[in-house]
Amino acid sequence: MNDLIQPFGSKDLIAPLIDKKSERDFQKLEAESLSKMYLNESALSNIVMLGSGYFSPLKGFMNSSQVMSVCKNYSLPDGLFWPVPIMNLTKSSSGYKIGQNIALIDSSRESESCIATMEIDDIEILSDKLIDEISLHVFGTNDLAHPGVKKFKGLGNHLISGNVQIFDLSAFPQRYPETFRTASQIREVITNSGWSRVVAFQTRNPMHRAHEELCRMAFERLDADGLIIHMLLGKLKEGDIPADIRDKCIKKMVNCYLSDIPVFVSGYGFDMLYAGPREALLHAIIRQNMGATHLIVGRDHAGVGDFYGAFEAQDIFDKLPNASQLKIKIFKADHTAFSKKLRKVVMMNEVHDHSPSDFTFLSGTRLRSMLENGQTPPGEVVRPEVADVLMKFYTDLKS
Repeated sequence: MNDLIQPFGSKDLIAPLIDKKSERDFQKLEAESLSKMYLNESALSNIVMLGSGYFSPLKGFMNSSQVMSVCKNYSLPDGLFWPVPIMNLTKSSSGYKIGQNIALIDSSRESESCIATMEIDDIEILSDKLIDEISLHVFGTNDLAHPGVKKFKGLGNHLISGNVQIFDLSAFPQRYPETFRTASQIREVITNSGWSRVVAFQTRNPMHRAHEELCRMAFERLDADGLIIHMLLGKLKEGDIPADIRDKCIKKMVNCYLSDIPVFVSGYGFDMLYAGPREALLHAIIRQNMGATHLIVGRDHAGVGDFYGAFEAQDIFDKLPNASQLKIKIFKADHTAFSKKLRKVVMMNEVHDHSPSDFTFLSGTRLRSMLENGQTPPGEVVRPEVADVLMKFYTDLKS
């Protein structure tokens, strides 16, 4: 059995999820008599990630001193490297008090069931000025045109912190039974497969030809024995392809074009932050916790619009001294595109006898327009099997 990479910040993977059914049933029964807090999307997303072990070694929501330490120093007050605050922000803290044990309600499900309990360590009201400061640190901007900023600033100013005991992982295991996996489950796959050098690819989109070839490049150049395509299954910005369609596209591409290498397709229940460099660092923690030894970080990783530089998400790994606490390694990738001269996908910085016209480009806007109108995009950009899934999706939207 190969030794797996150690989880981040701890010898063992830490997930505050109650596994034992008898204990879970007892705790859920006890929770029925507790005061309720209905979680917003962001807090619920954090609960799922804590319970899945992806945020190991964290055990709950941060207080303001921890939040600001993460913002200013990229670390918790105890020195543990951490790039993004894990918060439970709400619009009201009325009726709650420090030391109280409360039931956290999953309002995304019709049953509005209790997903966890939390013992409140602190209740703090953050000023608008402090909210702006946090936003500036995390997203690099306070511009409401940034989808992450817009969502964050709509959460509220009441910060309620404390450790949690989690009962389940919301609807993800039922909604995506063949795809959703926890960090420990992926570690089990890696162990059972006998992999020791595992490269992970983070994606929030259907994978197109450039993504496919980038995964192959990384796998071959790193001499890896396993590739994990790890897709985000949570919420994206308005207008993006929903998770079930992304899932179909990725699995179709893998079955048709990556079947010659060992690939495991999986997903995790987190909402996209669009926090660029900081989110790239968080992605590295997530992948180390699931057992990957390498993470592909490409052009404008976790970015949106023009809010970040093309390679900021790569550079930050070298700029931060405390990022050395990460054991996972980064595979830095340039923009990939189909070369008309070489008749294959290449990293653009590796071919020096090309002009822009020698590459096949298609903007996201143009690609979407073609798919919406039932026009098959060039095979150099989108595999035909993937295009078929996407065109059916857009056709069904119209009907």
